[in-house]
Amino acid sequence: MTDLRIGLVGARGYAGREMLLLVQRHGHMSLEFAASRSSAGGSLSEAQPAWTTDDVFVTASPEDIARREVDALVLAMPNGAAADYLDVIPEGIVVVDLSADHRFDPAWAYGLPELHRGDIAGAGRIANPGCYATAAMLALAPIADRLEAEPSAFGVSGYSGAGTVPSPRNDPALLADNVMPYSITGHMHEREIGHQLGRSVRFAPTVAPFERGLVVTVLAQLRQATDVASLEAVYREVYEHDPLVTVDTAVPLPRDASGDVGATIGGFSVDPADPHRIGVAAALDNLLKGASSQAVQNLNLAFGLDPLAGLR
Repeated sequence: MTDLRIGLVGARGYAGREMLLLVQRHGHMSLEFAASRSSAGGSLSEAQPAWTTDDVFVTASPEDIARREVDALVLAMPNGAAADYLDVIPEGIVVVDLSADHRFDPAWAYGLPELHRGDIAGAGRIANPGCYATAAMLALAPIADRLEAEPSAFGVSGYSGAGTVPSPRNDPALLADNVMPYSITGHMHEREIGHQLGRSVRFAPTVAPFERGLVVTVLAQLRQATDVASLEAVYREVYEHDPLVTVDTAVPLPRDASGDVGATIGGFSVDPADPHRIGVAAALDNLLKGASSQAVQNLNLAFGLDPLAGLR
């Protein structure tokens, strides 16, 4: 088949840099352009050393982007920035938005392939999930219909999750020998998880002094008692046909998730004093399965390609 022409806006950020590599390595995609507000005219290889051509970043104004012919556009920009582009993008171009702008919009497919594959296939507008939300929902979905009470999730992420704009949450000096809880109540991903699962969830995030990767620990109470073997079996059955989700007995670690295009769920535990109370953890790379490799999964599904194309 002819290569899909991909446009990338926000290519200079952490997730954008990863997206460059995934498109470059994909057997059925070619990069038509990479746009950056801050680096227009600069070499792609300066931002992404593994880039193998002499391409440069183009200007990122909505008008410039609208004039370029592509099959799909990936918006890797901060929250609130997508609207100006969507107003001028021609019909027929598939859009994957990595921001939170459309995750609650029923007109957009919610791009978590393991849970919404049918909605994503052939979709023209796809909202990529948040990184924490992806891990939490993968950990909660297999037991969502068994929950007796509101579950809680605790997330720890590397500082790349805070983006490239300087802030206390991506300052290595502040994070050295330290962790930093933030948005302890009302975090956007808490609402996202609850909205998608159809029930309330408590979620608290923390940033730690490593660059990438995250782990979410879920604590829940089930209506019926269980044991570790039975709990693990539920997850293995649910994700049996999802090759980017690994179910393991061991607790998954952010260090091991770094560089992995998928997610790992494990660390299954049951409270011996109350076998209704369980724990499970999910780890992934916040820049890959939490952003760019998930976007490639979504593009593959939208265009009817092998879901793992470019990701094996």
